[in-house]
Amino acid sequence: MNALNFLVIGKNQEILDTLKRIIENNEGWKATILSDETKCYDLIKNIDVDLVLLSSGLEEQFEKDIKTFCENLDKNVKVIDHYGGGSGLLKNEVYTLFPNLQP
Repeated sequence: MNALNFLVIGKNQEILDTLKRIIENNEGWKATILSDETKCYDLIKNIDVDLVLLSSGLEEQFEKDIKTFCENLDKNVKVIDHYGGGSGLLKNEVYTLFPNLQP
């Protein structure tokens, strides 16, 4: 199984719900969605997160801070800036970071 745990952070609930559905249409992929950036740091530390997906509506400084935070963790958490483009683009972004998962 190609298991991946996503944390999707953004401000538009419709987009977050759509991303969750798209992600979870892939076998073994699970998504937690979050619209409150302040809660993401504890979530990343305390749950098994492989990939943080940054969606629309986030402040530029937060995006820089969360990337630095993930880079400095003992865990290997990847970050993708994803602002749309459909499920094909999302899969390509994921497989670029995790080529061993590509079918």
